[in-house]
Amino acid sequence: MTLRSYTLRVVTGALALLVNAFGAAPGIQGPAFQLTASPAYLTQPDGQAVYSWGYGCTPTPGSSPKFLPSTLTTTGFCSTMQVPGPTLIVTEGDSVTVTLTNKLPSAAGNTSILFPGFAVTTSGGVGGVLTQEAAQNTPVTYSFTASTPGTHAYYSGTQGDLQIEMGLYGALIVLPKSPVQGTACIGDLQASNDAARTYHNEQNFRLVSSAYDDPHTCYDREYLFQFSEMDPAIHSAALAQVTATGNCTAGAPGCSLNVPTEPYHPTYFLINGRSMPDDMDPNYSPQYPHQPYNGNPHLHPGEQVLLRIIGQGRWQHPFHEHANHVRVLARDGNLLLTPDGAALAGPALFTTTTTPGMAMDGIFYYTGRGLNWDMYGHNPKSTGPPVAQPPLTCNPDANGYNTGDPKAINYYEWCADHNKPLEQTPFGDVGANGPITLPNPNILTNGNWYGGSPYLGPDATLRATGCMAPDAANTNAPNCATTGVTPPSGTIANSPANEAAFAFMWHSHNEREITTNNMFPGGMMMMMLVDSREFPIDESN
Repeated sequence: MTLRSYTLRVVTGALALLVNAFGAAPGIQGPAFQLTASPAYLTQPDGQAVYSWGYGCTPTPGSSPKFLPSTLTTTGFCSTMQVPGPTLIVTEGDSVTVTLTNKLPSAAGNTSILFPGFAVTTSGGVGGVLTQEAAQNTPVTYSFTASTPGTHAYYSGTQGDLQIEMGLYGALIVLPKSPVQGTACIGDLQASNDAARTYHNEQNFRLVSSAYDDPHTCYDREYLFQFSEMDPAIHSAALAQVTATGNCTAGAPGCSLNVPTEPYHPTYFLINGRSMPDDMDPNYSPQYPHQPYNGNPHLHPGEQVLLRIIGQGRWQHPFHEHANHVRVLARDGNLLLTPDGAALAGPALFTTTTTPGMAMDGIFYYTGRGLNWDMYGHNPKSTGPPVAQPPLTCNPDANGYNTGDPKAINYYEWCADHNKPLEQTPFGDVGANGPITLPNPNILTNGNWYGGSPYLGPDATLRATGCMAPDAANTNAPNCATTGVTPPSGTIANSPANEAAFAFMWHSHNEREITTNNMFPGGMMMMMLVDSREFPIDESN
């Protein structure tokens, strides 16, 4: 097998990304949903197409589901089968109905959906062990009140060892009925972050302003991650038996599957149904007709990022978010507060280990604190050109961050590192005499993912490694005619004059899970991207 061509290059601990990233928590709006369970093939980066089952949208003539968030989706789709299933988005207190039609092969038998944590009533269908089930041509409707905000899992309640493995799972997001926002929030700077986003003409891609009806749970952007795995031997066995039985009559002798699910040896490890690098392509990419959701967080320093995480497989997955811990807000829709309700009580996790069937909500943010160098590359000797902006000030607030002016490019900079150089002998217009000597950009090979700069901000890559006109007030600025220093390659999507971002690898801490069919890199891995404020993050597809 040949792994789909892609290259990762690590440059110090922070990498400059030169392509757009996409994320958010896309889904379809309720409270009424028409779903179907159908077979299809999932593509993988090693070129394999894995036979699978999944939930999808039941085609309704003359209508289509409403996609959320409205700022994200311009070309969304919900086919009759996808993995994970459609993300169902409702509001606290809604009377939710989900009608399921069974379009699985006859030999697969019945199927169903469980909604853990909710009091579900059913109509139609046939009796099953855990709930009413949809038989061939016998739909079932599940009804419940969305009583608990937060992120929840849904999955098959029929022969779960096989049907969940085959892909019958998805996410339910319940938005709070009375969300909190702006200056009413506790412990974050949502009002200032909103002001910065508005000033820099950036759209709002979150579903709502707070995860729960509580001022501790405000956030600025959000991402949904559903972790799972696949054993292709099980999928191949299911396909072989389905093919052998043909279009048999459901329930007739011999019209059934007997697929062993043990021993279990998964070789594909998925984030939202995709393996790395596919999970870094946009939502609703046409090359993934049955895997519409990606996994690629993108943020600005200081933004509170809500991570919606669900373990949808059979294994625990110790997923590590580089650059900070994740503060747990809630588990399975249960907000974790101190007994008096005055503060969050959830732990700060080094890895967000997911238990099968468990959901959690957590907050992640990046500040640059602890880098021990000025991540914006300020040079106090500069007086203006050739840098895109004059030297910036950093006025620490009570917590040490530059939060006075949301319009500032270095909003939320850690002021203790302001004007602190990283490079000993820089090529461009950044501070000198730091502890590090970076590679010459003429010999450093940069691919289409990274620009090689350890700085954020406009022209940061060019200023740090490129050829710009000399500045009489700055002895560090190179003379282009004599040095021959060239800007780094890899400007496929964004010019280094416009964007310089940090990229941190987020990945499973089970090393086998960052492979695709035992080939590294791949699997349960993604990149988290940090851009300075003046770069609008566009997550629309």
